Amino acid sequence: MVTRTRATDRALPTLPTGGGSIATLSTDADDLERDLREAIRGEVRFDAGSRGMYATDASSYRQVPIGVVLPLDDDDVRETLRVARSHGAPILGRGGGTSLAGQCVNTALVLDFSRYMGKVLEVNVEERWARVQPGTILDDLRDIVRPYGLTFGPDPSTHSRCTMGGMIGNNSCGVHSVQAQHYGPGPRTEDQVLELRVLTYDGVELTVGPTSNEKLERIIGEGGRRGEIYRGLREIRDTHADEIRARFPDIPRRVSGYNLPSLLPEAGFDVAKALVGTESTCAITLEAKVRLIEDPAERVLLIMGYDDIYHAADHVVEIMTHRPLGLEGMDNDLVEFMKLKGLHTQYLDFLPEGHGWLLVEFGGDTVEEAEARAREAARALEGTTEHLREMQVLVSKEEQHRVWVVRESGLGATASVPGMDPAWEGWEDAAVAPEHCGDYLRDFRKLMDRYGYRAALYGHFGQGCVHCRINFDYESREGLDRYLAFIDEAADLVLRYGGSISGEHGDGQSRGTLLPKMFGEEIMDAFRRFKRLWDPDWKMNPGKVVDAYPPDTNLVLGAGWTPKKVKTHFAYPEDRFAFQNTTLRCVGVGLCRRKDGGTMCPSYMVTLEEKHSTRGRARLLHEMMRGETVKDGWKSEEVK
Repeated sequence: MVTRTRATDRALPTLPTGGGSIATLSTDADDLERDLREAIRGEVRFDAGSRGMYATDASSYRQVPIGVVLPLDDDDVRETLRVARSHGAPILGRGGGTSLAGQCVNTALVLDFSRYMGKVLEVNVEERWARVQPGTILDDLRDIVRPYGLTFGPDPSTHSRCTMGGMIGNNSCGVHSVQAQHYGPGPRTEDQVLELRVLTYDGVELTVGPTSNEKLERIIGEGGRRGEIYRGLREIRDTHADEIRARFPDIPRRVSGYNLPSLLPEAGFDVAKALVGTESTCAITLEAKVRLIEDPAERVLLIMGYDDIYHAADHVVEIMTHRPLGLEGMDNDLVEFMKLKGLHTQYLDFLPEGHGWLLVEFGGDTVEEAEARAREAARALEGTTEHLREMQVLVSKEEQHRVWVVRESGLGATASVPGMDPAWEGWEDAAVAPEHCGDYLRDFRKLMDRYGYRAALYGHFGQGCVHCRINFDYESREGLDRYLAFIDEAADLVLRYGGSISGEHGDGQSRGTLLPKMFGEEIMDAFRRFKRLWDPDWKMNPGKVVDAYPPDTNLVLGAGWTPKKVKTHFAYPEDRFAFQNTTLRCVGVGLCRRKDGGTMCPSYMVTLEEKHSTRGRARLLHEMMRGETVKDGWKSEEVK
């Protein structure tokens, strides 16, 4: 006999409703589950194991959902929202669950699109666009269009498992955003989106994109809910146009905030682009029409070694004049951390002499053409700075792959380093204009030193976006207060350089409360108006981006965190002698959710089930040890 836990027994937190007000969630989980099972053909999961596995993403946050729905199609999504409305249940759309700012967890009904709604619906090679469902894996789309010499420009390091819906929600970028900047419409996902078909919480389905003045007037004149939304968007534009132009930094990696600049006349009143980056706080994406760009058949990698990462960053602007496809940076700490962890150390010999490196990728129709471009750039750059120690051109695909593995391992390499305190997300993707990157990094290092923090620095230096994981103390009130003080100063620092608090990972909960620093109260009010237009009841992923939960709440750990002590055969000395700390080694990036390539994770490849991924198992063991959602310990059927 299975005993179900009713939502009224779960001590669910109150939910932000915008404007500082609070609403109490009173949804009865049993009734909601029953009505969903009657209404949809997809899967409905309210068991403790499923809720526990979806309580975290790749961030430092944890919120147990009310339940999980895996919709089969658009009709299931419509019915799910209809039933949710009847119960007043919040909604969260989710793809691969690899978000890093807490936007992919909530006390809500989670719609996981990654299992059944992942089809590439249409590809137009001549006009270079594709239509995709929200659960489409980025690499699946790229594999389909690659034979035609095309690709989707942005590509996060999670490209083998992140979904197009998630990229749209996050306004994702990635290594080859440089390629999209030089040879496409722009670096961010918003630049690639031509049209979206979306569904609002109150059941309105819209196809949105660029809107001419004539079309805008016609839509408003037709009235109804659609006309109301467009009228409100026009009012936001007309009221705040000057402040929007003044407040949004014109840099490649401005991801923070809602994309209000897309509503300006010079941007074509593009409602689709305005919705990109809203992190499931405004509407659910049912389908997207996205732009494709030319993709060189061959690639060659130029690796440049410098005295340190700061001088490497100083050189970025000059390197960008050679129009590479990618330009990444990483420092010596990242390499040292990999050595301490024994992670891909056999690949480190491919790095030239130095203590900071830039990886510069060039393309061409043939290997010879790509290599010629790389060597031409190397000759032109030689001697342009005394801090450049050595350069190396890698032509072999296998050797290039090994170096990219080193760079893409950054997050995992810096998470749990032997002999060091655990490192966490929390301030990991600020961006500045590339010409300021070196000086920003110097000041950022001084700030970390003053707080006693240490982190490896790496990221998309060609566009001024810096990644790191910092050894924040999330387990004591004193540590959390120091963390809050640090991110407050870190925000001031990046804004002094005219940058963006987020350059790729989004705002979510990590950075939502910092947005007033960046945009001011007038734009924050415009953000609230924008969200309320789409989501009047404030039920779409509440507490994220706008009027967000404070960054020191809903943490996986939190003040007073004490791992449960249990008797185990192994001692786990690298995890402070606590098995529960071992369950936190999974950083949540979902590499085990790949559908092909390598041996991880074969059971997931067959089932496409989160519980059969290594991440799902780690999360379930963590929830078992917490004993809050999964309460039966090792006797739990979910754990079994």
